Amino acid sequence: MLAAQTFQYRHMLSHLRSEDLSLLMDGLSATLSYSLLCVKLIVFWTKQRIFHDVIASISTDWEECGETGDALCNMINVASLSHRFSNLIIGLHSMAVLFYCVGVVALRTSGAGQDDVERELFLKMDLPFESDASPVYELVMTTQFLHQMTSATVIGVLSALLVTLVLHVGGQIDILRERLLEILPKDRKPTVSVITMGSLIRKHQSIIVFTGKIENLYSHIALAQFISNTLVICCLGFIIVKSINDDQSFSMLVRSLLFYVVINLEAFIFCFAGEYLSVKSKMIGDAAYESLWYDLTPSETRILLLLIMRSQKQLTITVGSFTNLSLQQFANVSFIRQFVRDCPLNFANSHD
Repeated sequence: MLAAQTFQYRHMLSHLRSEDLSLLMDGLSATLSYSLLCVKLIVFWTKQRIFHDVIASISTDWEECGETGDALCNMINVASLSHRFSNLIIGLHSMAVLFYCVGVVALRTSGAGQDDVERELFLKMDLPFESDASPVYELVMTTQFLHQMTSATVIGVLSALLVTLVLHVGGQIDILRERLLEILPKDRKPTVSVITMGSLIRKHQSIIVFTGKIENLYSHIALAQFISNTLVICCLGFIIVKSINDDQSFSMLVRSLLFYVVINLEAFIFCFAGEYLSVKSKMIGDAAYESLWYDLTPSETRILLLLIMRSQKQLTITVGSFTNLSLQQFANVSFIRQFVRDCPLNFANSHD
């Protein structure tokens, strides 16, 4: 990956003053996407201890749910839903690479009758050897295709992992709400002990800690994700608009359109994860407040009040600890401008 990135950036630097902006933007979008993947892998490598703790927490939750009951059904439903989302996300990323490669082949085929047509690679690289002649060209193309498919799969896995972790938190919150409704029913006088309330508090605490670990894993990744995706979306948007009236519009649209959809999907996944956690965290306090808490003893009410107060602090994922991820951020076209404005390191006149 480091060698591929070196050759990609060498190609970008050597073609900065190129007259064909479409090819320049095409190479820039692919280069930034692979740079983002390198950043993600480096972050996970430096925080592998936290990742191991997250996996251990999931294993503990499966052991605590038992072999029967509503908690097990909830965990199974969450796992099945995560499995479907993971297949969809990884499949879309793989399809984007496949369509991108098909577009490159279609572009080469459309100019097959011209003698001056250069044999284009899947990835724009400035290689230290001649790659136009056979069989070196076919070997480089095969290597690049395998590299693209592997990288796309890893990108999809990291995005699917975020969805899986967030859905797991949502499932644990649903289990906590069900336990609250069991010990604080609305149809009869509640009977609750301090030990039972203590288990609920510990369950809520484990959810908060688990969410904090997800935030620690993906906060800086989200920051790099939005900066990179904003630039890539601009490049792909330029390519799509320019190729509408171009003679080679079909091949450029084939290689760019699904890539554009996948890049937007990545941004949506992160924003959806933050929004989902915020909404779910509010449900804990609502479930406790809507129960017959006023029929409890004063000591039991104070314990329940602690749970309600802690649930008022929303669980979410931030963009580098600057702003929360939400669907509103995804819908905001000027996200980067708002991010810079809200940055606490800016001067006071940055709001102008």
